[in-house]
Parts: sequence; C-alpha cells; structure tokens
Amino acid sequence: MNAQLGEFLRSRRGRLDPEDVGVVQHGRRRVPGLRREEVAQLAGMSPDYYTRLEQGRGRQVSDAVLDAISRALRLDPTERSYLYDLARPQRDEEPARLVIRPSVRQLLDSLRDVPAIVVDYRMMIVGSNALGAAAFGLTDDPRTRDRARFFWLDPAAREFFVDWAGDAETITAELRLQTARHPHDRWLAELVGELSIHSAEFRKLWADHTVREKTQGRKRLNHPLVGELNLAYERLDVAQDTELSLITYLAAAGSPTAERLALLASWTAVPA
Repeated sequence: MNAQLGEFLRSRRGRLDPEDVGVVQHGRRRVPGLRREEVAQLAGMSPDYYTRLEQGRGRQVSDAVLDAISRALRLDPTERSYLYDLARPQRDEEPARLVIRPSVRQLLDSLRDVPAIVVDYRMMIVGSNALGAAAFGLTDDPRTRDRARFFWLDPAAREFFVDWAGDAETITAELRLQTARHPHDRWLAELVGELSIHSAEFRKLWADHTVREKTQGRKRLNHPLVGELNLAYERLDVAQDTELSLITYLAAAGSPTAERLALLASWTAVPA
C-alpha cells in the first residue's frame, strides 16, 4: 500500500500545471507537473517530510497532513477518500461471502419491468431479477457473474458493451477504489494481477491511478436477441450491507429500448 500511495501522489502532482496553482516557473521543466518541493510548499510542510510520504516512509499520517496534501493536489472528494484509504489501510480480516437478505431478494423480484442486479465490492453479480439476468446473459455458471473478468478477458465483451472504451475507464477506476478499501483481500489482488498479465489496455489504465465512483449514468448494451439497449442506470447502496449495491437500468418511456425490454421481459416470463 505504501508503494501505491507514492505512485498515486506522483501521478496527481504530475497532472497539475504549475501556473494553475500559482507556482511561478523558472526555466524549462524536464517533466510536466509540480515538483515535490512545490507540493510541500503548497501543503505547508517540509520537502523532506513530503518526500518521505512519496517514498512510502511515512507513518501515522495525521488528518491535517492528508487534508493539506488533498488541497495542494486539487483532489476531488473521491480522490481524497482514496488517499485516506491508502495512507491508513484497514487491518480487518477478509469479509465473509456476501449474501443477499430475503427482503432485498423480494425487492429484486418485484421489479419485473426493470433490469436489476446486486453487485458486491469485488464486481461480482450476486443476485438479479429475471429481466436483469436476461439483459446481461447471466446463468448458473459463475463466470457470467464475474463482471471484471468478463469485461477484460472475454472477447465477446467488446461486442456486448457498445461504449467499451469508456466503460473500461470506469471499471478500472472503481476497481482502484476497492483495492484501497480492502487492501488485504487476496481475491481482489489476484484479480488485478490476472488482468495486468492478460490485458495491456488494463495495465495502461491501471497505471493512470484514476479513481472514480459512479452512482448513475448511461449504459448501452448490444443484446444478441433484441438489439441495442440504451439504458440509464442508478446505483444504490443496500442498507446494512455496505459492500452490496443495487443497480437498476431504466429505459425512456416509448423508446425503442423500452419496446425491446418489454419483448425480453415477455420471453423471461414464459417457462422454458
């Protein structure tokens, strides 16, 4: 985690233009962004202390120091939270396998006209309603529910996700957040290692150290049976199960996507 902290700090100061933060430049710079001593000055600390943080030699960093660095590097709220997670990794045991409560299961099943899934922090789909399963091609095979591996390692994902490149950035940025929140989760560590080995595109995005948590947006799917689905999604945390999220996918009323969802729903309502 100390190595990740240093890499993150270097990546954030590398993206800043000195003029944008009021730093007067003297001469030509060999590399873009701020120097360590400039970040230290903006944060109100000694260059030696900030250097130790970047080198992973900082211990028991205070809130005041982390807040000062966040302001100096112009971090947004998500990046600030990520910085805290890196500087203070949790020491808890790995959480048990997450199980959906019966009431949440009932809620899923009641959403008959809306594709809905429940995902955990490992990007595994742990539950869905019938239309959600039909929309995403979920079966009893656990590989169909492993969102990250399917997205990055299955060639079919590039055809299925219409906006694959944009979705790739979002998934990688979300995975960055989760590895910092769960630094001792071996499953996540093995996932990142596997994706890094088998995907050059993932390695490039992972090296950018972008962190992002999207709770709403648009998702376009190229469904093999009904064609393109243009959906708006909303992501909600499941109360008392903070590691689970309920995601619903909505179509605009009267749109071609709404008609295609209705067709897909009629098929899922008929016994095999």
